[in-house]
Amino acid sequence: MIDTIKEFLKLETAGGLMLMGATVVALIVANSPLASYYAMFLNIPVAVQVGSLEVAKPLLLWINDGLMAVFFFLVGMELKGEILEGELSSMRKVVMPVAAALGGIIVPALVYLWFNYDDPVARAGWAIPAATDIAFALGILALLGSRVPIALKVFLVSLAIGDDIGAIVIIALFYTDDLSVTALVFAAITVPILWVLNYRGVTKVEPYLFVGVILWLAVLKSGVHATLAGVVLAFFIPLRAQNENGRSPLRELEHNLHPTVAFAILPLFAFANAGINLTGLSVDTLLAPVPLGIALGLFVGKQVGVFLFAAVVVWLGLAERPKGVNWMSLYGVSVLSGIGFTMSLFISSLAFEISPHDIASDRLGILVGTVLSAVLGYLVLRFSLPKVASDESQ
Repeated sequence: MIDTIKEFLKLETAGGLMLMGATVVALIVANSPLASYYAMFLNIPVAVQVGSLEVAKPLLLWINDGLMAVFFFLVGMELKGEILEGELSSMRKVVMPVAAALGGIIVPALVYLWFNYDDPVARAGWAIPAATDIAFALGILALLGSRVPIALKVFLVSLAIGDDIGAIVIIALFYTDDLSVTALVFAAITVPILWVLNYRGVTKVEPYLFVGVILWLAVLKSGVHATLAGVVLAFFIPLRAQNENGRSPLRELEHNLHPTVAFAILPLFAFANAGINLTGLSVDTLLAPVPLGIALGLFVGKQVGVFLFAAVVVWLGLAERPKGVNWMSLYGVSVLSGIGFTMSLFISSLAFEISPHDIASDRLGILVGTVLSAVLGYLVLRFSLPKVASDESQ
């Protein structure tokens, strides 16, 4: 189990560094003479048609609705694995990260609404500072090398999993357009088909993926955000195959898909969504209610909510502090949880796709909150972690 976690962390860490690089490139391109080509690239029309069924979107929306469905598919498989046999498989293990994740959703949302409650348009962005970007956060932890105990990394991963569950629920409940009953019926029909495949012990993933594509198309046309199809599909991929020496189709598919998501899909998403033209943006822009609410929600709300809720369940005796982790390093990870980059950008695109708004200022708030969280979290951990590697980090 420990070897599996270490392999996962190495992949996520490298993916976080790729995300940073893609973000920097996007910002440079968007503020250079190449900006017009950047916009043209994102608006390339892409259409797929089979008979009368047509899906036509600009490239940006194919990335956000299509490729990100693959990302959520991977997230769903990770959630299923962790719930059934991983870090969320027992009540004792689940209490602290789930409590921390809950605090990391509630408090940032309240901070955002403090600045934007009176604006019905801006209120749609309340969930933007509510999620942690695990790849980016682990990328920052990588800068500290082997000084970081494995227990602290596992806590951060478990916290991010809880965040992901919260983000999935939020997207499903609050970020949907007008619903198409016909498309929802088609989507609903695919679910018992997936259940039958799982129940009959089908271990080849191709039938699941074929039905999953149909599910994705139906959800896309329904008005519910299409990425949720990836989560639904993931929970029907069998964790263990019957009579095949413990083979895990889910773990195999997760292992095969992880590099594509970490090194291609998420960096491409970052490149497509982080390119903010900074022309005309100023301190006054950042101090507007929406970007200020996002930045402070990530930088202040996240660290307060995560650390406070985690500390409360420990003080109440409902959970134990991770082995070898002191309160200051736990606070440092709480600060790092304010790195909301990928999910914050994604939820921002949903919130202000529904409500018209100047999305550049929202992304400015996300970037500022993320950078502040990354810098302070790194500094806190740098001075609170042991100067030499602990045995647990090896």
